[in-house]
Amino acid sequence: MTQQQRWTSEQIPDQTGRVFVVTGANSGLGLATTRALARRGGRVILAVRDEEKGRRAAAGITAAQPDALLDVRRLDLADLDSVRAFAERLRAELPRLDVLVNNAGVMAPPRSLSPQGHETQFAANHLGHFALTGQLLGLLGAGRDPRVVTVSSANHRKASIFFDDITGEHRYSPMGFYNQSKLANAVFGHELHRRLAEAGSPVRSVLAHPGYTATNLQTDGPVALVKVLFGRVLTPLAQTPDQGALPQLYAATDPSAESGEFFGPDGMGELRGAPTRVALSAGATDAGTGRRLWELSERATGVRFAFPTPV
Repeated sequence: MTQQQRWTSEQIPDQTGRVFVVTGANSGLGLATTRALARRGGRVILAVRDEEKGRRAAAGITAAQPDALLDVRRLDLADLDSVRAFAERLRAELPRLDVLVNNAGVMAPPRSLSPQGHETQFAANHLGHFALTGQLLGLLGAGRDPRVVTVSSANHRKASIFFDDITGEHRYSPMGFYNQSKLANAVFGHELHRRLAEAGSPVRSVLAHPGYTATNLQTDGPVALVKVLFGRVLTPLAQTPDQGALPQLYAATDPSAESGEFFGPDGMGELRGAPTRVALSAGATDAGTGRRLWELSERATGVRFAFPTPV
């Protein structure tokens, strides 16, 4: 992927016959990802918290592309009961799943707890995706060129995981705990890759980040400073969701994307541009951190991974 070979969604291979789950598919990066995959023939399951918004998003795609293969399913990633119900329904309906795109997220709300008592950003952005991946891994093992794509952020490089105060009970900062959740995404994606490779599994774990992209994550957020700074002042510098979704689309579909790789924009500061391989932080690839987060996530979700191996 040199400057002379800038990758665009037009280079997505034919996805006819492939089945995708995209979390947070009703808006922003998730909607752009869904639209691009459907355009190339993929069947996309829109995993959304608000089914009415999901149906409107699907209708907008089919209005432009009547042959799009779309299904809308309710999924609240902050609620582990909802994750379990969603996964059980998919396992009952599908013989296989080809790609899971762990895209959905919340950004910088005031401190609150999930129904199971976890800090909301950690619950929705990390624990929900951890549990979802574990419960769909059997379907992925039966997939064609199966992949898990986990969407992190360049902010993971400035983050720490607060293992001694994971819920923010003693000290909470909206952006600090958002960054923690994005580091958790990166650690999870890398540790998942390591464990899949160790098991000899055909499933790839690939990571991506969108750079600076104008989405409702910033404009609809509850923190005024975030809304003003990222939703208004800096918006002219941002990419569109269609541009920001390119790294995760590349990770999900390009034959050359390898398990364990991380893709982001190729421009200055990784803020914008075409997809290219970028570096995970040392903290994201630290083996001790990976094991510690994995064990914490197992305890928090009650989900244990059964790694599929080659047939």
